[in-house]
Amino acid sequence: MKKVITLLFTIVLLTACSETTTYNYKFSGESEYWEAEYSNKGTEKWGEKDGQRTYSNENSYKFVLKYKGSLEELSSLQKLEYSFEFNGFSSKSIVEFTDPPSSATFPVTGKDEAKVGKDEVIKVYVKWDEFEESFELHNNSK
Repeated sequence: MKKVITLLFTIVLLTACSETTTYNYKFSGESEYWEAEYSNKGTEKWGEKDGQRTYSNENSYKFVLKYKGSLEELSSLQKLEYSFEFNGFSSKSIVEFTDPPSSATFPVTGKDEAKVGKDEVIKVYVKWDEFEESFELHNNSK
C-alpha cells in the first residue's frame, strides 16, 4: 500500500511540474494578384529537470501561395520568387520555369523551432518576371 501511495504522489508531483500547450494557427491575406495562407501547428512543453525549468517546442508549418487569376495568365511565366517572414524567421523560394506552370498554387512545408505568435503579422513578398507585390497575413483562428 505504501508503494501505491508513493507512486501516486510521484505522478501528481510530476504532472504538476510539467505543462504542455498545443497550438494551431492559420494566417491568411491577399494582394491584387496573389493570396496566401500560413498554417502552424505545434506543441510547447515546460517541465523541470535537475531543479531547472526546461522548455521545448516542436512545430510544423505549411505556406501556400496561390495566383488569383487563371493558370493561362501564368503561361509565359519564367521565374517566380516568393518569401515570407516573421519574428526573425524567413523562408524564400525561387522557381524557374522552362515550360508553363501546371498549377497556380505554390506550397512550402517544413518544421522549425521558430514559433509564430498568435498575434504575429507575417510579411509576404512575391516577384514574378518584372512584377512585384507584398502583403501581410493575419491570424484568423483567434
